[in-house]
Amino acid sequence: MTDNIPEQTLFAEISTLIEQTRSMVVSQANYALTLLFWKIGRCVNKEILQNQRADYGKQIVVTLARQLTEKYGRNFEERSLRRMVQFAEQFQDIEIVSTLSTQLSWSHFVELLPLKSPEARLFYARQAAAGQLGVRNLRNLISRKAFERTVIADAQLAPNSLIPYSTFKDPIFLIFWA
Repeated sequence: MTDNIPEQTLFAEISTLIEQTRSMVVSQANYALTLLFWKIGRCVNKEILQNQRADYGKQIVVTLARQLTEKYGRNFEERSLRRMVQFAEQFQDIEIVSTLSTQLSWSHFVELLPLKSPEARLFYARQAAAGQLGVRNLRNLISRKAFERTVIADAQLAPNSLIPYSTFKDPIFLIFWA
């Protein structure tokens, strides 16, 4: 019987390297695509705002989407292009986008776009990044109204309270601290 432990160890070590590199490539590609989508949205917004005509803006998105889809594929269809525009409108700070893009996918940002409040969008984005939440878990967090419940709980704290804000995610817990 031959001893192939060194071969198994070498295989395991190389497998780990391959998996780590795959993960890095996916992460970098996601980061680059998310920033690209933000930059496209910003460019379209800038063009529309310069002309300040809603009809012109609608037509430019339709025409541009058609051209981009023909050349680059489905990622640039009209609906996607409108999401990019909305993304750039709602997340105006490139530094925030750049930071969050290292941890969140484009799909995460798409889930955040319908939220009305900039504070809620940022709260959920940071929660997803900190907890390394997948899109499904982010969607669940939003549906459970975690931001709104945290705001309500924080509003019930006394101004000179020793309890830090955002400690409680549900106002019902404050009953026990009263």
